[in-house]
Amino acid sequence: MQDKKLASELEKRNEAAMSRLIDQYAKLLWSVAGAVLHGVGTAQDVEECVADVFIYLWEDSRRYDPQRGTLKSWLAMVARSKAIDRWRELSARSTVPWDEVFLAGETGTVDSVMEEETRRALIAAVNALGEPDREILVRRYYYGQKPKEIALALNMSVKQVDNRLYQTKRRLRQVLCE
Repeated sequence: MQDKKLASELEKRNEAAMSRLIDQYAKLLWSVAGAVLHGVGTAQDVEECVADVFIYLWEDSRRYDPQRGTLKSWLAMVARSKAIDRWRELSARSTVPWDEVFLAGETGTVDSVMEEETRRALIAAVNALGEPDREILVRRYYYGQKPKEIALALNMSVKQVDNRLYQTKRRLRQVLCE
């Protein structure tokens, strides 16, 4: 069914059209949300994000504009956005204080046993990072996500993620060596 026709049917609150839409795009939305929430959320969190996308569309189908792109890409974008919101919510709830995180060992800047002063300097340096550098660093070294997963979640290329990780680690080394 064409996107315009499907959008028109949804505006008329056609439940059959919504059912077809769910059948057609649920797997795609599941994979998009799952990539963002990998290592952080549960299957239930992914499922809720996907359901939220369909509810969002059902509540006001005029949010989708066929002139701006395909329904498939719009739904994927909404799923990514909902999953990022969920990721932030889950991360805020389960945040471990930085002084309990042994992040420094992953940067290659100090031995496995850190002095308390160096540890505090690292925590301050990480907290001073801007976005998305801090989020990339946390996803990579705290949650153990691969650069490809991070790139998908943050809508970046893998090369951009690798470059930002390299530059961020370099800045942290400089701060700690001063």
